[in-house]
Amino acid sequence: MTILITGAHGQLGNELQKILEEGASERGILPLFYAQRMIVAVDVNELDITSSDAVDSFFTLHKPNIVFNCAAMTNVDGCEGNEEAAYLVNAVGPKNLAVACERHGARLMHLSTDYVFDGLGTRPYVESDVPAANTAYGRSKLAGERFVLETCKDSCICRTAWLYGYAGNNFVKTMLKLAREKGQLTVVNDQVGNPTSAVDLAWQLVLLAASEETGIFHCTCNGDAVSWNAFAKRIMEKAGLAVEVKACTTAEFPRPAKRPAYSALENRHLRETIGDSMRDWKEALDSFLEHYLEQERRQ
Repeated sequence: MTILITGAHGQLGNELQKILEEGASERGILPLFYAQRMIVAVDVNELDITSSDAVDSFFTLHKPNIVFNCAAMTNVDGCEGNEEAAYLVNAVGPKNLAVACERHGARLMHLSTDYVFDGLGTRPYVESDVPAANTAYGRSKLAGERFVLETCKDSCICRTAWLYGYAGNNFVKTMLKLAREKGQLTVVNDQVGNPTSAVDLAWQLVLLAASEETGIFHCTCNGDAVSWNAFAKRIMEKAGLAVEVKACTTAEFPRPAKRPAYSALENRHLRETIGDSMRDWKEALDSFLEHYLEQERRQ
């Protein structure tokens, strides 16, 4: 079995590669489904998914059986300023992968986002809710979802949100850095969602890929939806930092792209099929901080 990971240098791609190469994570040992596996992990320098010719040639050479597409343009404000580039990476790229997967008989696990919804809801979105993207990023990711579902029969759309992990930059690392530098934080309290550990998401994805399920899945950590402000407070508490976390509104810090006020997702389809293995967000965060801070101390 050959497994292709695109966007391998990102938070999720890095974690998927680690789990699949080592055969285990802190969540458990890989299923026997993956007993015979070869990992091909690439980023944009090795494979430009926006080129259909490059994708087809790569598939002809490597013949992947499963593809985890973690490649994306995720800079929300950058997408707003260049929607054409966002569409190329987030929509055309997944379409090229879907075409190649269908042609070569590969299974496609495609990552998407809470931004496909408008953020005006009052309860967690489920997979059957109708998307209504209102940002360039959200529109491009929604187009990618539709291309994948229309083109590749053996595919899963996996929507996630508020992701953090050991690789790259993310909210958790930024809060720790700013807290140490400034001694206090100001974080919005009117945006609500699901903090999600890349460790948990990668584990859930390998379990889902080993199944025969297809369609749309929400894959975020569980527990009550939380604001960025409350998320930051939990980070400070568990990191042992006596730092004041002040509240502010989104309107006080305007950004080029609109942020969803409420974008919590419910993992209903997981529960109804293979089972929901995502931990409560507090448990997952505490585990991440324990390991991450220990890594810092060793450096």
